[in-house]
Formats: sequence, C-alpha cells, structure tokens
Amino acid sequence: MIFPTNGKIRLFITGGTIDSQSIDRDGTYRFGNTHIREMLEQARNEAKIRREILMLKDSALMVDFERRIILNKCRKCRGQKIVITHGTDSMTETAEMLGRGVRGKTIVLTGSMIPYNQKGSDALFNLGCAIAAVQLLPFGTYIAMNGRIFKWNNVRKNRAKNIFEERK
Repeated sequence: MIFPTNGKIRLFITGGTIDSQSIDRDGTYRFGNTHIREMLEQARNEAKIRREILMLKDSALMVDFERRIILNKCRKCRGQKIVITHGTDSMTETAEMLGRGVRGKTIVLTGSMIPYNQKGSDALFNLGCAIAAVQLLPFGTYIAMNGRIFKWNNVRKNRAKNIFEERK
C-alpha cells in the first residue's frame, strides 16, 4: 500500500548534532554546511521534500526567540507535513512550543546523538523514521528518535541513557 504525501514535505533545518561537522574539546559543536541533502541522497529518498535552512545552531544554546522563528515558519508553511531537524538538548522545548502553537499540520522533530559524519551515527535512521512518520501520523507535533515516535507532551530526553523515552 502506498500512502500519499498530499504534496511536498517541508524540511526545516535548525542544526544540532545531526548536522554538526565536529565537536570541540569543550563540547561546542561546529557547523559548516548542512548534511541533509547528502543524507537524503544516501537514503535514496523518493518523497518530495523541500528543504530550508532556518539556522545551524547547537540546541543547548537555542533561546525562545529562535524557537519562535521555527514556530512562525511552521504556521506560515502552506504544506501540512513538516519535518524539523533539531538538536536533542532542547528538542522537547521546541516541540512543546509547536504542539501548543500549531494546528492542522503534522510536525515531526528529529535529530541524532552522534553526528551524521561520524561512525555509528543514528542520524540517517532517525531522519528516515521522521520522513515516514510525517506521512502517516495525524495532525499534531511529534518527536521521532531511537525508532520510536513520541507525542510532544509525553516525551523526555534521558541523558543518562542517551535516548528519548516517555515521561514517567
């Protein structure tokens, strides 16, 4: 069975580990160009996706002003299916703002714990899950990480295990 995408998927790129080039000794992420195009090509993606870089930022440094940029882009987007690549440190905060502030669209945030350009990265897997999820889920805001889909209001990052899980 083929599930229609009802048009293009918008992919908003905001940075995070998924798109970092390297990590400095002090834990600061360095960014160059986005890896997303390369990732979509490697995955042999056939979904119609329109990419847009909003920022390339470590989400630990992201503030509400930047989250409002993401919120406004999602609200103004003509499409109903949106994937956002995002750093994991503050992904839940952005998901909450979107969950409370956007109606009539399916939004899926994703990222990775290991940069795409490093061995053992979870980036390609998580991006693929998010692209599949945005085509199948009803309207709402979700996080796709670790092979699971979480509703925005029932997810947390478990920093000890380096995974996302349901809130307890």
